[in-house]
Amino acid sequence: MAAARRVPVGPAPDPAVQKLRVRYAKRGRMRFTSSRDFQRALERALRLAQVPMAYSAGFHPHPKVSYANAAPTGVASEAEYAELSVTRVIDADQLVQSLDAALPDGLDIVDAVEAAPGALADLLVASRWQLSFPGLSVEHVQQAVDAFLVQESVEVTRMMKQGPRAIDVRPPVLLAEVVAGGDTHGPAAVLLVTIRHTTPTVRPAEIWTALRGVSEVDLPRPASTRLAQGRLGEDGTLLDPLR
Repeated sequence: MAAARRVPVGPAPDPAVQKLRVRYAKRGRMRFTSSRDFQRALERALRLAQVPMAYSAGFHPHPKVSYANAAPTGVASEAEYAELSVTRVIDADQLVQSLDAALPDGLDIVDAVEAAPGALADLLVASRWQLSFPGLSVEHVQQAVDAFLVQESVEVTRMMKQGPRAIDVRPPVLLAEVVAGGDTHGPAAVLLVTIRHTTPTVRPAEIWTALRGVSEVDLPRPASTRLAQGRLGEDGTLLDPLR
């Protein structure tokens, strides 16, 4: 005789009546938080802020939150995105204030809007990255960038769960420019690079590895920050996925 199928006991979860898309940043030491660490922090903040979240059904209900294209652990970002489903209509500006107050410093809610039709991931076609090389001149870094851009293919190796895999990082690079930058710690050469999202997505560390591999320029590991994500405009700029 077949075993009886278990059925969750209790009322059905309230239906979602609104979806909101949230842009958040990982700054300072919080860049070392993993995707799972952030998910736990966000779920706690949602409870503290009393956001009326919609929950999944089943034996282990969880808040309906979806994430798209998270930055690698250890990399700062000004443009991370999540989508929340709620059981009553709420004001997006109020959500920004209450949720940001409930998150630790360095995990900051930057913007929120009511979601338009379609999938959030479809709006995140490319990323704009900043790679900062403190103490180096623009000319020094430009030599490596020029050597990279004339290549048709530049492979680097990534260690995957199934073992090492060669990834061609040249085709996804759409734009690359070196500018003068710096902060209170001194001048720096800054590489601004626009990378089309692929599977797997090319990481800033792999661009650095490729630059070192195709040139004789000694480049120290840069500090990397994602500045933006979005669709590509006609001139190669990124369009805000929330607007």
